[in-house]
Amino acid sequence: MSKRIIVSAAFVIIVIIVIVSFASYQSNLLEMHDRDRYMETIIASQQSSLVNLENGSPPLGSESAPITIVEFGDYQCEACYAWFHNTRDTLIDNYIETGKAKLVFIDLPFLGRDSPKAAQASYCAEDQGKYWEYHTTLYNFQEGVDDGWAGQDRLSSFAYNLGLDVEQFDDCMGSEKYAKRIMANYDQGGNLGVQATPSFVLISPDGLFKKIQGAQPYSVFVKIIEQMS
Repeated sequence: MSKRIIVSAAFVIIVIIVIVSFASYQSNLLEMHDRDRYMETIIASQQSSLVNLENGSPPLGSESAPITIVEFGDYQCEACYAWFHNTRDTLIDNYIETGKAKLVFIDLPFLGRDSPKAAQASYCAEDQGKYWEYHTTLYNFQEGVDDGWAGQDRLSSFAYNLGLDVEQFDDCMGSEKYAKRIMANYDQGGNLGVQATPSFVLISPDGLFKKIQGAQPYSVFVKIIEQMS
């Protein structure tokens, strides 16, 4: 056998080894990628199960809406006020009223002594069927932290202006019947790593979720909602 034939045969063998090795490498990469995507899906799915909506507000929008927008907020939070007045209405017009999404508010009352009172007042208003009306009133009349705007007298006056039974409302407030509910919401925010208000969790139809922190503009919500739809 000539030397040229031997060299050619060796070259062919080397090429075959390289091709087989490359194919094996690519296969391993694909397998690792698929496994990583699978684990991300499993982890995200497990995380979404940690979002307990039972102690939050009644949903704003259709119960059957595929996307759930969960807002963690404090009624004395200035950034929450900004998001409420700059972004929320457009989100409601284009996604909630059209049945594409629903909104759930979960209290994270940490800014001052009146924050838990305001949160409790919203649930006392819910007892009389006016949670969202009261919620809106609180953000329309927000002033400085603990400067009296969310004290008991003002909270009762808000109830009166909304046509609530003020005696029933005041009894509810005095009993602190929703103190445990508010604490459960506060603890849930901590468990989910919520470190500021407002913060949002957007839950997709398949149970996965994305987090948004801060009073982000409408465009940020649109991008995520469209990806989830």
